Amino acid sequence: MPDSISSPPPRILCVAIPTPLRRLFDYLPSRDTPPGGWQPGLRVRVPFGRRQVVGVVMECRDHSDLALTQLKPVEAWLDAVPLPEDWLWLCRFTARYYQHSLGDTLHQALPVLLRQGRPLAGRMREHWQALAPPGDDDPRLRRAPRQAELLGMLRQHAHGLPTQAVVAQGFSREQLLTLMEKGFVARQEIPLSAAEPATEQLLAEPALPLNREQVTALAALHERLDGFHPCLLHGVTGSGKTEVYLQLIEAVVARGRQALLLVPEIGLTPQTLARFRKRFRVPVVALHSGLTDNERLDAWEAVASGRAPIVIGTRSAIFTPLARPGAIIVDEEHDGSFKQQEGLRYHARDLAVARAKHHAIPLLLGSATPSLESLYHAERGNYRHLRLTRRASRHAPARLELIDLRGRPRQGGLIPPAIEAIRETLEAGHQVLVFINRRGFAPTLACHTCGWMADCDHCDARMTLHRQPPMLACHHCDKHRPVPDACPGCGSADLRPLGSGTERTEETLAALFPKVPVHRIDRDSTRRRDAFEQTLGEVRRGEPCLLVGTQMLAKGHHLPHVTLVVVVNADAGLYASDFRALEHSAQLLIQVAGRAGRAAHPGRVLVQTLHTDDPHLRLLAERGYDALAEQLLAERRAAALPPFRFMALLRLESPREEAAMTLGREAAAMLRPWTSEHAPDVSCLGPVPAPMERRQNRYHVQLMLSAGRRSQLHAACAQLTAWLEASPEARRVRWSLDVDPQTLS
Repeated sequence: MPDSISSPPPRILCVAIPTPLRRLFDYLPSRDTPPGGWQPGLRVRVPFGRRQVVGVVMECRDHSDLALTQLKPVEAWLDAVPLPEDWLWLCRFTARYYQHSLGDTLHQALPVLLRQGRPLAGRMREHWQALAPPGDDDPRLRRAPRQAELLGMLRQHAHGLPTQAVVAQGFSREQLLTLMEKGFVARQEIPLSAAEPATEQLLAEPALPLNREQVTALAALHERLDGFHPCLLHGVTGSGKTEVYLQLIEAVVARGRQALLLVPEIGLTPQTLARFRKRFRVPVVALHSGLTDNERLDAWEAVASGRAPIVIGTRSAIFTPLARPGAIIVDEEHDGSFKQQEGLRYHARDLAVARAKHHAIPLLLGSATPSLESLYHAERGNYRHLRLTRRASRHAPARLELIDLRGRPRQGGLIPPAIEAIRETLEAGHQVLVFINRRGFAPTLACHTCGWMADCDHCDARMTLHRQPPMLACHHCDKHRPVPDACPGCGSADLRPLGSGTERTEETLAALFPKVPVHRIDRDSTRRRDAFEQTLGEVRRGEPCLLVGTQMLAKGHHLPHVTLVVVVNADAGLYASDFRALEHSAQLLIQVAGRAGRAAHPGRVLVQTLHTDDPHLRLLAERGYDALAEQLLAERRAAALPPFRFMALLRLESPREEAAMTLGREAAAMLRPWTSEHAPDVSCLGPVPAPMERRQNRYHVQLMLSAGRRSQLHAACAQLTAWLEASPEARRVRWSLDVDPQTLS
């Protein structure tokens, strides 16, 4: 009897599941096979514990470490074609670099509706187009004048009209269907996110003329449109960086490629989007957290399919798949908003560098105040350093004028010289920006009798006093409570606000200048959709007014009628415990100062401070950001801090202080002997309490790793995460690893 021929073993699908576990899970294929067969990148619905989840097939194998009887089959496949290969590469790189679960990385990188199992397709809309024109006396229209009128309207639009536009003109869908039955019009379904078909002319309006520095920068960018070419565009505020972006993107799109522009804040997206749509005739889509889930999927699909050549978005837009990648631009590359501070702690700027290198396309990082990391790479020759030193207007950037707060009376945080400067500016018919980076009415409430202060019950922080509506609020845990009528400590009714926030400064200015509009712009006043853009629209009309705002106003906004900027208190971030505090404070001061004097009139910047003799602050005021950045780089080198060393931060948190600290000690005790043998360049510091130890009723502890070589740091991080995942104690403590942390708080 011949030997029986054994059948080949069934294929195993290795699926990435949205879970913190850093591993893939084996499943058997379902009976129903996708049209193209099983391959990496297909989304599938699988059983996981007691629930069903959407995962992504990452590998197809012939074997599993588990017995086949222990494996469950895939419930269903969701895509006929896999997700783009370059997108999968980016997610794998991100998970590996940031020591994060691949399944959770894929989950975070997908639009919400795709995470839920929605088909990978944008919504469609009904579109109508007139066919060959009928004769003047066509009997089918002789007794239907409204149909004839509708057909005439459609004939005026060469590319047709959607149903909504036809109905808006007073016609009905039934009339459209009748015309289609008669053979006069054709109906088609087109993606909702698609714009009018592109014409031969790419630009809807001509490009602006460039000055000599802009021409030089653009020529350098045009030299290598076909390879990885990282450039740092270091231009003073108002120097025309955006025009360089526009003309670079014009060259990219003209070659049939796509361009991705990252901006730091949602507030910048509408004005940037409007400017780009005004310039180009091709589709320009936006991607940010302010979109609905349907809008985000439509935009994602339009870019992935290649229909949208230009995409503008905030940090999460870095995960948008590009069908024909041509260039990546990061505007305000220094901004902290590009770093995700929870969950998957990626930095969009750094991923942009990796992605541009992978695609072999140009990368442009733009800023008036570049990060020390980018300046370091420019100095070493890793980035080409392009400079724009002249403003588009004829005025030079305003210098910082330091005003001493000591011993002077204050009204809403403002001292008499600042108030007088505001009065003179308003009388001249100009606008004033008062910058105070504190929301609310006052940083806290205090008893003038016994010294009691309104502390948060859940955090090591004071509660902020708000007047609109009246309440005490913690800006760290979002805890709210009513304003007390009397001191909880001694019963005194003498409760007084300490310090000033945006609400108090707004109230003071409204009393001092009752005939001038005061616009407050902070997170509280702009919660309503489009509120921010509406307020800026009123300001841009040019009438004298006062703007009171937080850092929301400091980033990239063109306010041509603002000629005076007053910084209420420059000291808040200068002396924080974080080693990056001075860099970030200097960037913020220069950025907010850049809002003044951007058009016909020169600008002036008054900086109120208790430390006019501080050497760093004086250097910034007298010689500018570049000189301060040079000194800070020298200090970082001497202290062996980034960018001269690489860092990772293990963050531990628990309702029990001892539990977090104990796990930190055990992790350090495991890691130090391991690094001395396998990664001697790695140093391990801590564990120590975080700068704000108690937050949201949880205790926070940190363990810091640093190394001169990135490879050794990542090896140590991999060892640490593997140990934590196997540790029973780690299951009772919430932990996360932050690679390249931007803050120690």
